[in-house]
Amino acid sequence: MVVKLGEVEVIFYIEAMGNEKKALEMAVRETVESLKKETTVKVKRVRAEEVIENEGEDLLKYSSMIEAVLSGSFENVVKAVLKYAPAVVEVLRPGSLELRANDLMKLMGEVAFFMSKLMDTYGGLAAYPKLDDVPMPRIGYEEEEIESAIMEDRYIRYRFVIETFGKELEEVKKSMAKAFFLEGCMINTILVQEQGEGESEGSRYFLVAAELLSDFETMFQLNAKYSPVAISIVEPEIIDINANELQGALTDLAGFVHSLIHRPLLKKLKEEGMLKPGQE
Repeated sequence: MVVKLGEVEVIFYIEAMGNEKKALEMAVRETVESLKKETTVKVKRVRAEEVIENEGEDLLKYSSMIEAVLSGSFENVVKAVLKYAPAVVEVLRPGSLELRANDLMKLMGEVAFFMSKLMDTYGGLAAYPKLDDVPMPRIGYEEEEIESAIMEDRYIRYRFVIETFGKELEEVKKSMAKAFFLEGCMINTILVQEQGEGESEGSRYFLVAAELLSDFETMFQLNAKYSPVAISIVEPEIIDINANELQGALTDLAGFVHSLIHRPLLKKLKEEGMLKPGQE
């Protein structure tokens, strides 16, 4: 059955950490109360663990975990993920979900808008290793190859437009093509247009329009990472998502939000020399 942003049930595991026990206990209580007052999703159960001291840990000495079982439309569960940024999202049901492309596209636009506001404040998310040694990927596919990817590999064909900065048009085109390739995308088309001067000296402002094919989780990740100014799903009209894909996409999204909002704290701790290797 095809549903409109269908009903899902999930468990949020929300991690809370801090240096002051009383302040953390208060923060945990406030989060629990906020969950209990939710109206857009049904919160079936909320349980918070006692705040414990992490022995031998100088950084963020205290921690707790909040476990919340909630259900609602896919749209509202996604909005709850953006609000609470759980460490892990576990999908309880359904085993699979079919969504209309137009409905999913609208939701992705809302996610992109939310993420763009966070990135305006905390900085961007997309980061890659040095791309010089990455071979230039193939660009352009026959329609038969595209249809095979959609039918057999359950890929989605979509277009989006992102903003970026660089020095030269061709350099930007090559870098973005390699980035999309590293993300796991097939690149059907990629066009770059220069829009004017960038924010720093010698930098130019570009729009990148690409038609890509990938699985659902990759598409959802890219949308959150790049917060495109426009996105459209070309085909298929009905997107089939299984529980593992849904769980991965929601957990990835929560991780992106968590990473951004905690970036100032991590930067401060790094400057003070309080981060151990692997904690950055």
